Amino acid sequence: MSTALRKTERIEARVTRQQKARIERAAHLRGTSVTEFVVMSAQDAAARTLREHEVLVLNEQASKVFIDALLNPPKPSAKALAAVKHYRETIRS
Repeated sequence: MSTALRKTERIEARVTRQQKARIERAAHLRGTSVTEFVVMSAQDAAARTLREHEVLVLNEQASKVFIDALLNPPKPSAKALAAVKHYRETIRS
């Protein structure tokens, strides 16, 4: 087994008797070990959670506004231009 795939980390959890029995039953129905079932379930939940927080989903109207802003950005305000000037002066010194 390559070093990149070697399982060296552990996760532990305390569960109730009922939770353990339910997990064992579900693992059995899937034909997997409890460990494999728990790991796969946790990976699925982690991927779903990350996707929910990293992917921006817009309705049709919001999509049009977003694309219009990208294609036709507003001119920077005087305040924004001043902030850029200040930033550049600060970085150079």
